[in-house]
Amino acid sequence: MEKQKYYMTTAIAYTSGKPHIGNTYEIVLADAIARFKRLQGYDVFFQTGTDEHGQKIEMKAQEAGTTPKEFVDDVAGQIRQIWDLMNTSYDKFIRTTDEDHERQVQKIFKKLYDQGDIYKGYYEGMYCTPCESFFTESQLVDGKCPDCGREVQPAREEAYFFKMSKYADRLIEHINTHPEFIQPVSRKNEMMNNFLLPGLQDLCVSRTSFTWGIPVTFDPKHVTYVWLDALTNYITGIGYDCEGESREQFQKNWPADLHLIGKDIIRFHTIYWPIFLMALDLPLPKQVFGHPWLLQGDGKMSKSKGNVLYADDLVDMFGVDAVRFFVLHEMPFDNDGVITWELMVERMNSELANTLGNLVYRTISMSNKYFGGVVNNAGALDPLDRELKELATATAQRVAEKMDELRVADAITEIFTLFKRCNKYIDETTPWVLAKDEAQKDRLATVMYNLVESISIGASLLEPFMPETAGKILEQLHARGRSLEVMNMFGLYQSGTRVTEKPKILFARLDVKEVLEKVEAKQAEQAEKSAADGQKEETEEAHGENTKANVIDIEPKAEITYDDFAKLQFQVGEIIACEAVKKSKKLLCSQVRVGSQVKQIVSGIKAHYTPEEMVGKKVMVVVNLKPAKLAGILSEGMLLCAEDADGNLALMTPERNMPAGAEIC
Repeated sequence: MEKQKYYMTTAIAYTSGKPHIGNTYEIVLADAIARFKRLQGYDVFFQTGTDEHGQKIEMKAQEAGTTPKEFVDDVAGQIRQIWDLMNTSYDKFIRTTDEDHERQVQKIFKKLYDQGDIYKGYYEGMYCTPCESFFTESQLVDGKCPDCGREVQPAREEAYFFKMSKYADRLIEHINTHPEFIQPVSRKNEMMNNFLLPGLQDLCVSRTSFTWGIPVTFDPKHVTYVWLDALTNYITGIGYDCEGESREQFQKNWPADLHLIGKDIIRFHTIYWPIFLMALDLPLPKQVFGHPWLLQGDGKMSKSKGNVLYADDLVDMFGVDAVRFFVLHEMPFDNDGVITWELMVERMNSELANTLGNLVYRTISMSNKYFGGVVNNAGALDPLDRELKELATATAQRVAEKMDELRVADAITEIFTLFKRCNKYIDETTPWVLAKDEAQKDRLATVMYNLVESISIGASLLEPFMPETAGKILEQLHARGRSLEVMNMFGLYQSGTRVTEKPKILFARLDVKEVLEKVEAKQAEQAEKSAADGQKEETEEAHGENTKANVIDIEPKAEITYDDFAKLQFQVGEIIACEAVKKSKKLLCSQVRVGSQVKQIVSGIKAHYTPEEMVGKKVMVVVNLKPAKLAGILSEGMLLCAEDADGNLALMTPERNMPAGAEIC
């Protein structure tokens, strides 16, 4: 019997920079869904990739002193490395700079123009460069972009437009007659009430103010606007051709069964994309799921806020499957989730090390201790067995029901409910007591069999979410992964099988204090490097041809008032002691006398001063800077330095001998 197809996609990642864990969450979520669909017997095609055109990319490349193509090649490589690091099983990684994609976008644009859906005009409005979107004044929120909250700029340029209103009524009807099309329901209500029902404006689909895009063939000073370019990847990636020469793969897989995207781009995927497809006379995707955000602490991650967490840093600390577990298990269905280092440690210890890891370790250890590792079903049943068996055989169906609704966190909870029930079963049956009574040997053997069988079922169900861990568990039990259709049967573990002789610890417990110290040390090192690299780039660029005159121009900051300046307290300090920070290659820790106080200040100047050189110096100090930890050491201020174009530093010192504590004003 031929398998039923299941075509799913993620949003393609924008190549403006390295993706943080909030971006990475989406590919892990998609992978869990794809793996589970395969477990259910579907023929899955899972596509992801990168979005590589647009004004923002062009600007980023200019800042980096490289070409846009070189810039996106580098970032796309980073993105793919992270997707691979997270053990995601995508079938295709598409890039919008792929030649076949670009060629099809040009053909699609021409087709839509020829049939009257696209026309030339002028656009005048407020433009958000990061979002690459135009807005009217009424659409702005407090004068800023309604999507990202950043500043917008007035813009007017010649452009081609798509007649959105032509298809609006048809889209409204489709949404009303297909309640599953937009999920969760809250996203559907938002699109209907805020955009469709008030009336759609025609959409700008080309630009002339930058060149990094796919040229319009019949008007090459125009490049295709990012959303018409990016959204069509879902069909070009599987071989669509608007001239009727589509590949067999497209005929097989379209329409998509699921577009998995972030809630911030739901409008583009549930309004623009369906209308483009209607204009191309193609069926609409079956479902668009706008997942919530993964927030750091109490806010959305952004580099400007300095609260970004990256997948590779988390993996270095916790391992791939622990990170996968966390981002999948901690995300509600339609509300934002929160990630912190402390919460990661807590889940690592309670759920992974204790509930799961300790269960597997104890079960294998007891099997070896009492039966030389051989697991036999001796058939010595007891009423205590019934609840465990019923739960073990019902869990697969419960997980499948949750996954059919894309409630991935709830599906994982069902699996861990089984593992927790196994732990309770150990407490109820007390194998260590049974082992003392030779007459209870068969009962003890049955208890151990029931545990191994239940864990085997749980591990098989765990594979889509934590594939490496599931494999390790089954390997130690010498068990095979189960197909979903037989997980409602108890007793398939081969009686007489020998478990591994030496069980391995799946997850080690962590000390939150030690983890935070490591995080602080790494962040301090990264901050030093970023600051040094950024300052060096700025000074080198500003230095220009003024080198001979021994002057440097730097990028001016925004003007401030005297009141702003007066908030800072500058004083002369005398360094009375200094030592190198052992955890860092760049930091010195100085004891600085300021008046009658001694402040501890950590500075990234180890490459420029030895601790011995520092002692006795009179320096300029910012004394009311909020204390912060660098490499685990508290720093209570900042030493002021000057830096030249080559990155050489010089401490700022008073021209005359001033007493420690003298105010600098």
